Amino acid sequence: MTTASQNSRGDINIAVRHAAELLRRDPTSADAQALEILKKYPANDAATQIRGTAARLLGRPEQALSFLEPLVKQLPANAPALYELGLCYSALGEEKKTLKTLRDAVKIDPKHSAAWLAIGNQLALKGDSRGSAEAYQRHLATSTQHPQLIAAAGHLQEGKIGLAEPLVREVLKSSPTDVSAMRLLADIGIQVNRYEDAKNLLERALELAPDYTLARNNYAVVLLRRQELTEALEQTNLLLQEDPNSPRYLILKGSILVRLGDHSPALSIFEKILASYPHQAAAQLSYGHTLKTVGRVDEAIEAYRTAIDLSPTIGEAYWSLANLKTFRFTDEDIAAMRAAVTHEGGDADDQSHIAFALGKALEDRKEYDESFEYYKRGNAIRTVEHRYAPKKNMFNAVRQIHTCTAEFFDQHADQGCQAPDPIFIVGLPRAGSTLLEQILASHSSVEGTAELPDIISISRELGGRKKDNPATLYPEILTQLSPQKLKQLGEGYLKSTKIQRSDTPFFIDKMPNNFLHIGLIHLILPRAKIIDARRHPMAGCFAGYKQLFAKGQTFTYRLTDIGHYYRNYVKVMDHWDDVLPGRVLRVQYEDMVADSDTQIRRVLEYCELPFEEQCLRFYETDRAIRTPSAEQVRQPIFQQGLEQWRHYETHLDPLKKALGPLLQRYPIE
Repeated sequence: MTTASQNSRGDINIAVRHAAELLRRDPTSADAQALEILKKYPANDAATQIRGTAARLLGRPEQALSFLEPLVKQLPANAPALYELGLCYSALGEEKKTLKTLRDAVKIDPKHSAAWLAIGNQLALKGDSRGSAEAYQRHLATSTQHPQLIAAAGHLQEGKIGLAEPLVREVLKSSPTDVSAMRLLADIGIQVNRYEDAKNLLERALELAPDYTLARNNYAVVLLRRQELTEALEQTNLLLQEDPNSPRYLILKGSILVRLGDHSPALSIFEKILASYPHQAAAQLSYGHTLKTVGRVDEAIEAYRTAIDLSPTIGEAYWSLANLKTFRFTDEDIAAMRAAVTHEGGDADDQSHIAFALGKALEDRKEYDESFEYYKRGNAIRTVEHRYAPKKNMFNAVRQIHTCTAEFFDQHADQGCQAPDPIFIVGLPRAGSTLLEQILASHSSVEGTAELPDIISISRELGGRKKDNPATLYPEILTQLSPQKLKQLGEGYLKSTKIQRSDTPFFIDKMPNNFLHIGLIHLILPRAKIIDARRHPMAGCFAGYKQLFAKGQTFTYRLTDIGHYYRNYVKVMDHWDDVLPGRVLRVQYEDMVADSDTQIRRVLEYCELPFEEQCLRFYETDRAIRTPSAEQVRQPIFQQGLEQWRHYETHLDPLKKALGPLLQRYPIE
């Protein structure tokens, strides 16, 4: 026979479950319901915890502590309450308390998946990449039934993508709705730049599991990488609804705002994070990057130095200082970097960043032989996880040449979108493209944006989204496109890039790799301007070799590869000159340095822009610049960089051999 007391307990349990279910979508209502429960049953621990969680989700961590600290004191073995308390400490910037409390939670419940994830996030913010990777692996191990996924995560942690991918695909073959496997395969896609595949996988995972926050975080990252910035911001805001004070999500939001050009709110976000997390190296790094972008260099240096103080082996901070180009390291800095170099073990990214930074530091001191050894070391480390396929590059160039003939272009004359808005700057990185962008962006009718991925994305879409398969449909599919489709693609490009610009009549897209896609650009945007920024092959190739790029440009990690790449680039550009005579303006960097006045007027004339004196004083233009040349183009043109490669000439025989007959066209005097 059911008693009144049993009915009452059943009712209260139903009310508690209902309040808990409300938490994610309506924390205010969840709090109100928990309060009503506590009025009748003041000792109900579950309702007390709900009130604490609701307060945290509503951005009131101090209030949350008033519920959770007494609860944990009363129930020290309650892992869920410890987890919630750890998140509250995190929101308040109590780093030591955060990690201790979260670790207490997993000691009590080693299978508390969310706590392991939170630990991983905390360690990542501290710059502890190894510790965070181990915590993320424990998170996966506690959230999946498949040992193959756990093994795959271990392979990924060691950089063995080739071993990890088949294991994940095996799980998906037998369990096609396993969201952990989808996320892990998407993570592999992100690491090898297969962003379209990663995006599709994560969308499916979130469709099946909308509360899968790790997948949503990865999804926001993919959208950011694809320059789908509005969508990335929407996803990040969803993450922040669940954890309003998460430094990880706030840093991501700040990075997206920087890309959107909203630097003031981005700086406010980073300053907010650092007010609560002054000892977080990752936050200091992001803050420094943003300060650098807006030209606040002294403050950026201070932020980078703070990151190093907090995490002495954080290679990216050292490289960020070196990458300012105008910064000079002290004896103490160099000694610290030497001490951080290890020949066994160590984080690969940290080690490569430190090696490149040491190369730059020693170059500034004219210790060129040792400098080269560190540049060589940094590049060698990068080749391990960032593969380059030279045969594929040559194959793609040959296909462009065979497909995009003069007759083909004659057949498609006056088609495509007739808007004249874009000015494309192509070439090799470190060939003067940022300088050209700064000159043009100084004109009242032109806006500088960034290295936009949109043209490359269009080429991949046309190719069937099989980026790593040489047998894609692109570029041959160009011959099958109707005039309507060409116009649609041009209009689509203008629409997708709109978020990067304001109402200025013209804008710059300076993605250097677009040189391979000039045929596509001409077909879909026949009135767009295209400028080829070119530099002497020895100077340009060596400048690329000693530059650590954040992503892409994997051809720069070997002198032989970059030499062959340059030859291939010139071959393709010669083809465009033959089949589209006069379509592309070539600007030689050395000519710009020797006579900038003449060259600047020549560029403006080609772009059909009236001359403006400010273009000659481009270094006075105040604008955000995200590329490595940011500080250099904020100064008048100088000639010191033209012959830097000669200091390393005894080491550059592999480059000369790779360039081969091209050096007859660009002789070494």
